[in-house]
Amino acid sequence: MRTRTTALTLLTAGSLLAATGCAKEDDAAPSTPAKPRTVTSVSGCGKGSWTDPADLDPDRAPARCSPKAPAPRPLPKERSLTIATGTLSAEYVAPLQMAVDKGEFKKEGLNVHLKVLPTPDALPLLAKGDIDAQWAAPEAAVMNGITSGFDIKWTAGNFSPAAASKSGLWVKLRKNETAAHVPMAGRKLGTLIGKGSVIAYPMDKTLKKHGGGLDEVQFQQLGSADVLTALQNGGTDSAWLLDPVWRKVDGDKQYAFLGGQPRGEPLGGLLFGPNLLTKDPDAGVALLRAYIRTVNTYFAGDYKRDPAFVGELAKLLKTDEAVLKSTPSLHMDWEIRAGTTDRLQDAYRAAGVSEGAKIPETKVVNRKLYAEAVGHK
Repeated sequence: MRTRTTALTLLTAGSLLAATGCAKEDDAAPSTPAKPRTVTSVSGCGKGSWTDPADLDPDRAPARCSPKAPAPRPLPKERSLTIATGTLSAEYVAPLQMAVDKGEFKKEGLNVHLKVLPTPDALPLLAKGDIDAQWAAPEAAVMNGITSGFDIKWTAGNFSPAAASKSGLWVKLRKNETAAHVPMAGRKLGTLIGKGSVIAYPMDKTLKKHGGGLDEVQFQQLGSADVLTALQNGGTDSAWLLDPVWRKVDGDKQYAFLGGQPRGEPLGGLLFGPNLLTKDPDAGVALLRAYIRTVNTYFAGDYKRDPAFVGELAKLLKTDEAVLKSTPSLHMDWEIRAGTTDRLQDAYRAAGVSEGAKIPETKVVNRKLYAEAVGHK
């Protein structure tokens, strides 16, 4: 597993290097620094529309504006944008789906196309400017691409789990073991997520609480339909179970939930390339404004309390309504916490999929565009 993940990471980084060369030849990015942008106050987006990035309190209330805020500010000329995403059926993609369905992007003068592409395929296209944004995460391959010199930035968060969520690391208990301490060193861990994924960070954090670490467990890459089966039949000792799969073992005393994604800390969201960072930041802010407005209008709180909305969401995501109801609402959150990219890079190093000096947050994260969208100076 380690060899395959490392090879994929290096292959993607190589593609990014090639894309960088193409971009330079085509002069895709301007040679002069971008002019300072004017930030003005936004109606409906007051003090609560921005939180201190250094606040890592798991019970922190995410930033919010009033419903339907920030109001649309249509661009003088319509832009067509393409956003790549690994899936259109996962709940964390719902704000993008809803923004398209409700015409929130259209209100900004944006014609947005959502295109399903795996992250390794999308990254070189984002780097070259063939797509405008990516709904993904600052994974190891992204970090390696930034190290190679390309301007890709994490510009908005996506979500963090609810307190009641048990999406994460589950283990099948051995005789006389309790959930309080499960020795994880030497055990097999079944997952469809590689070590170069952002999940390496919470996974490593959880393993270390139980006497293990990413370098002390044996990874088994399994298909999405096989992870739970392997855990139940003894094919693996532990597994990272996603929504709503963990419901199948929740309450069974044979299994214990050890931990998941940190609450209050998004690990993914929107990545911008040169098109929206430097060539057309007005369109970038408009895209973020529509996304933020969608969150404030439709996903501000426990959105699954509304049966009609759950039905609408299930239809949009093409998923079963009962399955959607079986897990708690996500905490949709467009902000990015301070230090997240440092913690991710520590995990990538522990997993052996990243080398060299740590990239400073300023080269990975851009909070200025979503701050402008809500009028935060």
